[in-house]
Amino acid sequence: MTEQSRTRFRTEARGENPDPVLLCLLAAAEHTLGDPGDSAEQPSLEALLTACQAALDRHAAAIRQAVAERRPSGPEETAALLAAVLGGRERFHGRQSDYLRLESSLLPEVLRRRRGLPITLSLVWQAVAARAGLTVHGVALPGHFIVAVGDPAGGDEYVLADPFHGGRLLDVPDVERLVAASGHRFSVELLTPAQPLDTVLRVLGNIRRWAADRPEHARTQLWAAELALLLPRHPAQLRLERAELLVKTGDFLAGAAEMEAYATILDAFDPESAAKVRLEARSARHRLN
Repeated sequence: MTEQSRTRFRTEARGENPDPVLLCLLAAAEHTLGDPGDSAEQPSLEALLTACQAALDRHAAAIRQAVAERRPSGPEETAALLAAVLGGRERFHGRQSDYLRLESSLLPEVLRRRRGLPITLSLVWQAVAARAGLTVHGVALPGHFIVAVGDPAGGDEYVLADPFHGGRLLDVPDVERLVAASGHRFSVELLTPAQPLDTVLRVLGNIRRWAADRPEHARTQLWAAELALLLPRHPAQLRLERAELLVKTGDFLAGAAEMEAYATILDAFDPESAAKVRLEARSARHRLN
């Protein structure tokens, strides 16, 4: 299952129009489907994807019906309709406690529980809206992901909504407060629609941070780091993180080799850090004795 989902993840990520929802479903598949040794009791990858797509289609059908009945005029009424259906009737929302749960970053679990982080709930809004013929973009504010109903990049009218709080509409002071809470200063450039692969990288980053705070979940952190490395653009530091996690999970030789390869890259612009990484690699090899 790992090889199948990762091969497809890599292919989709490097396609012409990567779909962040499909990529997040594929990323979650390894964890959601469990140990390959339990495959007799687990659904296949295709079955999982089909079930998730069907759930999104059902929610989109409800949105289309609501649009036909209410005939919203403009993005504000459209956002209110989405909030009424997704945040109200379907009860997609988040709570502070959801930040403590890995499931909040796994899109199949978000669709099942109807609870998640701002970014995964925003992905649900985007996917459902697209299926219903509506325009919704993700907006990657620092510390809190929201959506724009309409197109901020196209010069059209749009409104901002917060799926984490059931689709509450946001004005500029609301957004300024959200940005300030993360220690940043608001600028209109922050409202630029998020790029699909940047969104996926941020979801995987949330998983990595969740696991990093829980040493017993080092393998989960390793899984998220390895998926992030399959994206065509990713922080170079991820290679060192993966190497250290390989050592942490007992693969000392592979971890040491990865550290030495990363040190070779550092040689050109940061020889001091390269030397430290080589010492770390040597220490990892000594742990074999």
